[in-house]
Amino acid sequence: MNFADKTVLVTGASRGIGREIARQFAQRGAQVAIHYNKNREAAQQTAAMLPGNKHIVVQADIADPEQVRKMVDVVVKAMGQLDILVNNAGIYEDHPLQDVTYDEWQRYWQRILSTNLFGPVNAIYCAAQYMMRQGGGRIVNISSRGAFRGEPTAPAYGASKAAMNSMGQSLAKALAPHNIFIGTVAPGFVETDMAAERLSGPDGDDVRNQSPLKRVAKPEEVAYAALFLASDGAEFSTGTIIDVNGASYLRS
Repeated sequence: MNFADKTVLVTGASRGIGREIARQFAQRGAQVAIHYNKNREAAQQTAAMLPGNKHIVVQADIADPEQVRKMVDVVVKAMGQLDILVNNAGIYEDHPLQDVTYDEWQRYWQRILSTNLFGPVNAIYCAAQYMMRQGGGRIVNISSRGAFRGEPTAPAYGASKAAMNSMGQSLAKALAPHNIFIGTVAPGFVETDMAAERLSGPDGDDVRNQSPLKRVAKPEEVAYAALFLASDGAEFSTGTIIDVNGASYLRS
């Protein structure tokens, strides 16, 4: 997996899975655009740990269509091209139906879908315009095990990731004639800041024991799958969804 002379935009790259994806791309020669929403310091820390000196940091609220458009334009202008888009940015919020008001229910669904689904949809649209003109590209979406097994306390999150899976497969068919290939990675729990509180809590062992490996995924394991889907040679895997959940949830 050699990404020399490739440019990559990774959304949500200031920490966790996104940071590791950015790091692995840079280690293999890519020039990386590190997206963040609010934590510029963390994004700059990501940039500082990457080998090479041509990486850039870009800010955008993924839930805002106009900011997404400007983000992609800035990346292409600064880097000259856009070969790979990784849609990693997302949010998770509990909102059990029986515990929230109707108004709260509306707000949760709107906020989560705007970030987890409409943000990637808009980023793909904008990136694909450039990719079609330059003769091709790769798009990788970071989904979730929750798309398949359900998220009873966070149904909007589960729905957003299930929709991301379907969207990726639909666009894989639509964009294949343009030499644009799309794949999806669906992790379970991962050792990140987002999961730290749950993993260190009273049910942390229960979470780890969901897998026969008795642990959760490491960010580098999710990143490896993402890089495979973005690599030369993986074209015929377009439309696929790779599970990275340590056999904690199996589907066929």
